[in-house]
Parts: sequence; C-alpha cells; structure tokens
Amino acid sequence: MHLASAVELRGVSFGYPGGAEVLRDADLRVGTGEFVAIAGPNGGGKTTLLRLVLGLESPTSGTVLLHGERADRFSQRSRLGYLAQRAQLRLDAPVTVREVVAAGRLPAGPFLGRLRAEDRRHIGEAIERVGLADRADMELRRLSGGQQQRALIAKALASEPSLLALDEPTTGVDAESQEALGELLSHLNAELGVTILYVSHEFGAVEQHVKRIVLVRGGIVFDGAPGELPGVWHDPSHVHA
Repeated sequence: MHLASAVELRGVSFGYPGGAEVLRDADLRVGTGEFVAIAGPNGGGKTTLLRLVLGLESPTSGTVLLHGERADRFSQRSRLGYLAQRAQLRLDAPVTVREVVAAGRLPAGPFLGRLRAEDRRHIGEAIERVGLADRADMELRRLSGGQQQRALIAKALASEPSLLALDEPTTGVDAESQEALGELLSHLNAELGVTILYVSHEFGAVEQHVKRIVLVRGGIVFDGAPGELPGVWHDPSHVHA
C-alpha cells in the first residue's frame, strides 16, 4: 500500500551564507503515519534536515514539501509538533506539567485567559497518554529527565499534530527512560497514526520500534531497515544497540 506523503525532499541542498554546505542533494520521502529514525554523526546535517522539513530553514536548492505544500510556507503550522534539543529548552521555570501542556493548545485556536472545555479535554488526554496523569500538577523541574521529556511530548500532542518531530530527545535521559520513551512513541504512532521523525546520533531507544532508519552525513547515505545498516559505518559520536 502506497502511503500519502507527509514529507518530501527533492534534490535538497543547504548551506549557511559564507559557510560550508551542510546538506547536499538529499532526496527523501516519508509516508503519512511512518515512524522514521534519522541518525548520523554530530555535525552530519540531521538537525538541519529536520529544520528544513519543519520550514524553519529554506533550502539553498531543491524543494521541501509538507503534506504537498512548501514547508517554509506550510499553511497548517498547528499540525506540527516539535520537541527541540534539550539544550535549547528552559526546564527550570516554576510551571506545572499541566501548564506546560496547556501551552501546546495555543496553535490549535485562539484563547485568552480561560481555557475552553475542548482545550482542557485535549490537555488531559495528552497528559494521560504519556503516563503523567498523577503528576499533572507537579512542577516540571521536580520531575526526572525522562518524565520531563514525556511532559514536552504531551505539550506537542495537545495540538493534535499530524507530524511529531523530536531532535535528540534522549540527551540527559537514563537508559531505562530511553527505553520507555521508545515504547511510548511506538504506542503513539500506532494509536494516533501520527508521523514521527526521531532525530538522534544514537537510536538504540527506537531501533526495535522503527522499520526505517535514514542516515545523514552531509547527505543521505543510507535509507532502509535497521538490520540492513552497513556495519562499516562507525562514528565515535554514534551509539546504537
């Protein structure tokens, strides 16, 4: 069965002004509802690829499409759930899990002050889906690293995204929590049919849950099943099961 495209890259290259080319001649198609790991060494271009997919950068050449529209002009931004690298997030503010997740409803529709009943329902469902219902009113900073990641995933889910993109989500998370995160994402993919792009230099947490790994190193050098990943590829910054 041929799935409709959620993401398409056609001959995409990208470089910063005055800098070296980060990504060159990349072709990629991700079908709606796929769970794909995007791996590669640090500096290999995988985060750049993700930013291009999300329309946060525009390609130097080539075309990036989201659900058939140009990614940098995508008309339904609320359908995109994005978990940025932990280094870019402030997790020390005195806000509760519920308040963090509530912020995820902002793209879904305008509301000022009081939440609508529909918003509260989606917030509660998102918190429950990630297993934090009993910690909904705890401050985020009081949770473990793995629980914080779950809360941030719930924030992304609250907007009812068609695409969930996670950039290095296991940074600073212990091995047990990484395994739990992989199982959670697999469950969300199966239950909600959301397309998931999991970007990391280490993919052990999701290796048993994904059918496809895309390896990025200046371009796309591999795209296939985890078991088919060439054994000749080794990098000090890369770890997998």
